[in-house]
Amino acid sequence: MQTAPNKKLFWIFALSSAVYFTQGIEGLPSQGLFYYMKETLNFSVRKIMVLSSVITLGWLVKPLIGYVIDNFLNKRIWIFIALVLDIIASLFLGFMRLPIFALITLLLVNSTNTAFRDVAVDGIMCVEGKKYQATGRIQSIQWISISLAGLITGIGGGFMAQRWGYQAAFLCLVPVYLVVGFLAFRYDGGGLQSGKASSRLSADMKKLFSDRRILVVALFIFLYKFSPSFGAPLLFIQRDSFKWSKIWIGALGTTSTIFGIIGSVLYYRFSKKINMKKWLFFSVFLGAVSALSYLYYTPVTAVIYDVSYSFIGMFIFLLLMDFMARNTLEGLEATSFALLCSVSNLAGIAGNLSGALLLPLVGLKWLIVASALTSFLCLFLIDRI
Repeated sequence: MQTAPNKKLFWIFALSSAVYFTQGIEGLPSQGLFYYMKETLNFSVRKIMVLSSVITLGWLVKPLIGYVIDNFLNKRIWIFIALVLDIIASLFLGFMRLPIFALITLLLVNSTNTAFRDVAVDGIMCVEGKKYQATGRIQSIQWISISLAGLITGIGGGFMAQRWGYQAAFLCLVPVYLVVGFLAFRYDGGGLQSGKASSRLSADMKKLFSDRRILVVALFIFLYKFSPSFGAPLLFIQRDSFKWSKIWIGALGTTSTIFGIIGSVLYYRFSKKINMKKWLFFSVFLGAVSALSYLYYTPVTAVIYDVSYSFIGMFIFLLLMDFMARNTLEGLEATSFALLCSVSNLAGIAGNLSGALLLPLVGLKWLIVASALTSFLCLFLIDRI
């Protein structure tokens, strides 16, 4: 009796793993791009933070992407389209040294393609995951895959950044896109068809934005995720004060990723037994304490923080993603999950921009304090979700 559902879940796991692995491996050029902007173009930390925010703007329109995927063609075709555009963009980025405007534009295109693939496979996760009560497990598999890709990008990205720069890393992505395209082609398409042949955008958007629970959840997610970012200044400290090599920074990232995978595995194991509201409540305080710990930042504590917070952070991250998946609207799963993810991404961009704005005004110490204090903004909504 369980053969058909198990087979279906297997293919959902397989497709999700392939798409998320690709999303993780796309971080391969990130270190090279950071060092190119910092050490070749001599951009300030503030300018790098702003440009990093611009690149991710495509993720803010994920609800619209979700609507398109829910209503037109099918989810596998959208994955193919995104992969083709990714290959074209990667070839341009790999073979040509572009002016900064063209570089940022193509990075934005690449990021938007990733959003299309992400929304397509997340729509499947929400529909099938709720049906089989497996949203947490599917997302754990997804993030184990993206973390495994992170193991490669940690060492490989640092090595490429030091030896060849970001362009070689983009060329290395092309074979990955081809392999994932082959796997998507072999997939039989079960569960990938869009739920509706067509629909009225205004009616669906009215249904989505008039749902009180979705709006409360969205506000909670924004306040939960928002905090002024100080990640880029820490990278400057690692390079300029600690004198860490690019390869060592990459190796530390790889070690942290391994502990993140352990966090994913644990969430897979315990996802059905967790009291979600209680864990979200305590994670708010844990986030504030974690932020404040960066007031004491040395080469030793930097390693400790990266490793331990990767483990804890992945578990909490999957907790939040599972919470979002369970609160999607029936019939608009891809759209509503994409909306909640966009709110989360908006909070991240707002945190990055506010960090860039506050850093020269208050300095790193008070930026960290501000980041910790904003952790508590969401507490008044805990009882309403």
